[in-house]
Amino acid sequence: MHTIEQKYKTLKEIISKYDSLLVAFSGGVDSALLLKVAHDLLGQKAAGCTAVSSTLPRQEKEASRQVAVEIGAAHFFIEYDELAIPGYAENRGNRCFLCKTELFTHLKKTALEKGFQAVAYGANQDDLKEYRPGMEAAREFQVAAPLLEASMTKEEIRQLSRTLGLSIWDKPAMACLSSRIPYGMEINPRRLAEVEKAELVLKGYGFIQCRVRHHDAIARIELSGDEMIRLFDKSLREKVIADLKEIGFKFVTIDLEGYRPGSLSGHPGR
Repeated sequence: MHTIEQKYKTLKEIISKYDSLLVAFSGGVDSALLLKVAHDLLGQKAAGCTAVSSTLPRQEKEASRQVAVEIGAAHFFIEYDELAIPGYAENRGNRCFLCKTELFTHLKKTALEKGFQAVAYGANQDDLKEYRPGMEAAREFQVAAPLLEASMTKEEIRQLSRTLGLSIWDKPAMACLSSRIPYGMEINPRRLAEVEKAELVLKGYGFIQCRVRHHDAIARIELSGDEMIRLFDKSLREKVIADLKEIGFKFVTIDLEGYRPGSLSGHPGR
């Protein structure tokens, strides 16, 4: 079994093979580590590119900019409307594949225009255990996955990020707002906005690992086990209920199974 140090060495060897690299940069810990190492090795021949659309929480756009500044890497945004992707708003089982196909189409075009040799994204070893249709799109577009090639797990990525001084080494996992809406329910700007506002409410009360799943009139709150206990406090619970009803939900529920990625899709993942 390889140590983190050995995997870090392998990661640097993989990235060093590229003359220049454009990183699909969400601002999360995986892509941040990838951008950090690429910048350390390639300097300004490495850059991060963040896709901005209605499914990206607004605070994540600024967060990605701040992390890129912290790293010292070149960084820019591309904007497009995911809801305009044919079939995306219908929210079928291929939604993530459609999304990543659009993303990699734009990133490949951007890389060509700006002179980057290759495009990379932050897939890791743990993603192989989950339902990740976007990985199929990555293979089709020949998008590199250096963290995966180096066999790095999520926990190892966090440990290495901490060692290298990245401030977001322990940032909770994040996914697009569409992942809060069950397959088969239309994705539209109103529902995306309601999810974003509801999760901001929870974060405003100090909850960290949280999801608000949108079931039309029902908001289903998922929290980590330790955080769920807090919401059983009557005073806090009443405030959360009132705030979410003001957003537009008629009913507010707490999922007793707690936060678990992929609870809407039937597959592990988001």
